[in-house]
Amino acid sequence: MPLKLLAVGDLHLGRRPGGLPEFLRSPEASRPLSPAAALNHLVDTAIARSVDVVAFAGDVVEQEDDFFEAYGELRRAVQRLHAAGIKVAAVAGNHDVQVLPALADELADFRLLGRDGRWENLPLEGADGTGVNLCGWSFPSPVVRTSPLSGQSLPRDTGPTLGLLHCDRDQSSSPHAPVRSNELSDAGVDAWLLGHIHKPDALSVSNPMGYLGSVTPLRATETGAHGPWLVTVGPTGLDDLVQWPLAPLRWDSITVPIDNMSDAIAARSRMLDALKRHAQQVMAAEFQPEVLGVRIRFTGRSRLRSSIEELLSGENLDDVSVVDGLRCFVSRIEYDLRPEADLDELARRHDPVGLMAQRLLLIDQAPDNPQRQALLDDARRRLDDASTDRAWDVLPSPDWTDEALSDLLRETIIGGLDALLRQREDDSA
Repeated sequence: MPLKLLAVGDLHLGRRPGGLPEFLRSPEASRPLSPAAALNHLVDTAIARSVDVVAFAGDVVEQEDDFFEAYGELRRAVQRLHAAGIKVAAVAGNHDVQVLPALADELADFRLLGRDGRWENLPLEGADGTGVNLCGWSFPSPVVRTSPLSGQSLPRDTGPTLGLLHCDRDQSSSPHAPVRSNELSDAGVDAWLLGHIHKPDALSVSNPMGYLGSVTPLRATETGAHGPWLVTVGPTGLDDLVQWPLAPLRWDSITVPIDNMSDAIAARSRMLDALKRHAQQVMAAEFQPEVLGVRIRFTGRSRLRSSIEELLSGENLDDVSVVDGLRCFVSRIEYDLRPEADLDELARRHDPVGLMAQRLLLIDQAPDNPQRQALLDDARRRLDDASTDRAWDVLPSPDWTDEALSDLLRETIIGGLDALLRQREDDSA
């Protein structure tokens, strides 16, 4: 049989998932959704499916203060894997640059590759004798501003080669080992298994270079399937590359179109139907999460926003179990509802309604539209200025990307426009 390697992205032992509803926030309630729980499930599955090697792509541990928690979890995992004849290897990332080498020194069967920022090869062998090289590089310090591949040739024997690296791809000014895509492509390996970015790439045999993603989501923005990737390597190279979505927690966004609906109750029914369909799809997959967090986004032309908000305001959306075997909650409700009136017609008005309609149309222009970019830049400056107020010091500074800003502006303007139009209707009634 060919060699089977389970590639594990960012784990962050010691960290707890954020964005959970109140009933899941206690240590007891959140532990089954934690990175430690994901690691335990990963080990169970690796043993049950006769994996040959488990390889971690950095940030196994959240921070230095998590040494003892990580030691206990890793020790149990490594012992179980070793007892099953499964090798364990890893590289250090920017989060665990000191603690992971220290843990490796304490765990005899845990192999850390690339200490001190020097590329290192670990020869592996499949059950059929297939020889595979696993080349890895570890962060020598928390900040690395040069590419680990610059001027380097990877040490390796003959046979297929897998690269294991924690890096920031195509971000030249990054302090976290910036690497260019062409450097990865030119290295001559059969696959690059990357850590650092928590959103997994769409990896496949035809696209074997990219991020593994976080093992389990750590914040609500980490939507979709998360888990390790099974890499199958034969004598001539890569045979298969498939994700195992083993994460106990999953976040998703569901769009609920409500065009032409007459009342909020009908919109609520459509929301419930959308939740049911999505949950059924999640549970029909080979691997299922224990908990599903959902962001609902109402879309379409409608004047029902205020009615829906009023209807749902008294609902407990923290526990919406729509299918058996899956706990589901609604984390957030967003409204991307256009006025039923024609926006182009509204934009010709010389009043606040017209101004809002103009801004809304501008936000939906192409990303390279200079007027759109000027609007986003102005909003970013205003938000950055507001964030310097000492009243907000306790809150983390958000990353106002163009996409995040356009979503915020769109929802805010639509809400204001809807309120103005309803006020005009009430005044004329």
